[in-house]
Amino acid sequence: MNQKQLQKMMAQAQKMQAGMIQAQEELADARVEGKAADGLIRAVVTGQGELIELSISPEAVDPDDVEMLEDMILVAVKNAVSASRELSENRMQALGIPDMGGMM
Repeated sequence: MNQKQLQKMMAQAQKMQAGMIQAQEELADARVEGKAADGLIRAVVTGQGELIELSISPEAVDPDDVEMLEDMILVAVKNAVSASRELSENRMQALGIPDMGGMM
């Protein structure tokens, strides 16, 4: 490998690194939501999968069936996290970065 090829490869690596940093910043600012029970439960996560908001409509609360409420919360959070993963994967693919198995 000659010097020009090495310089070109290094420039490409730096460009990819800058793209990854920008993508990580954008994902940290992005918000996606998951819902359950026709929107009675809503979870919001960042593009990096961090849960930042959880709202529960009073209609979803049945003191005699706390287990159902717990299940609905889990569904909403799982839906939000799934949407976050999809957003992250799409962003990385747009940069030409292969799937990193959730490392982003």
